[in-house]
Amino acid sequence: MRLQGKRAIVTGAASGIGAAIAARFAAEGARVVIADRNRPAAEDTAERLRAAGGGAVAVEADVASSTSTAAMVAACVAAFGGLEVLVCNAAIVHPDDADAVATSEEAWDATLAVNLKGVFLGAKHAVPEIERSGGGAIITIASIVALLGSHPSQIAYTASKGGVVALSRELAVDLARRRIRVNAVLPGVTATAMASQIVRDEAAYQVRRAHIPMGRFGLPEEIAALAAFLASDEASYITGQAIPIDGGMVGAYLTPPDPR
Repeated sequence: MRLQGKRAIVTGAASGIGAAIAARFAAEGARVVIADRNRPAAEDTAERLRAAGGGAVAVEADVASSTSTAAMVAACVAAFGGLEVLVCNAAIVHPDDADAVATSEEAWDATLAVNLKGVFLGAKHAVPEIERSGGGAIITIASIVALLGSHPSQIAYTASKGGVVALSRELAVDLARRRIRVNAVLPGVTATAMASQIVRDEAAYQVRRAHIPMGRFGLPEEIAALAAFLASDEASYITGQAIPIDGGMVGAYLTPPDPR
């Protein structure tokens, strides 16, 4: 088990990609804090991992709050004795996030607070504990919209995820000689409840699928597999990278048709 003995926090881990990452980490031997604003859902996820033989505790956390984030890190140290891995996955898609004219300032501020400031605060409070544990890894979950424009626009979400990539690179350089690696994972469209807010019918699905060379959405478990690798010692010389996991979208100009 490649994460045996490691202590990890995964934010936004009650569902979706975060829950899949937490489950993969636990299966690989890590003890995991399931951090989420939805405490009952976080407890359910933690209980499922414990029932499967993993080590997991649930913590209610608001990543946009410095006080809450500090308490989240302290809870991990209290439960497991230290911290080696932080996964900054928590994010929102605000219902009023649209183009530059239509997007409200409230939607912009709320999105940046969770999606970008949340990564900053996670690093701010986790880095001292990761250093005390002898080093480790921070994995940020960005998006391919950090590299590509899209329509219909979600300008605040796109800006926040571009910021996550830039912040991750800066952290990687700053922390490299402190034995902390930092990498950004950039999922394409992934089959989660968040994606279902956008892809609400077959027509919307087909519009997006047409731009994916592999012809399908990603699975949360596929994102989790990459995160587990980056958290492990097998990735010991990888830092400062923004890694798309998108079925080939970033590499595509035109995509092939479905086989007949």
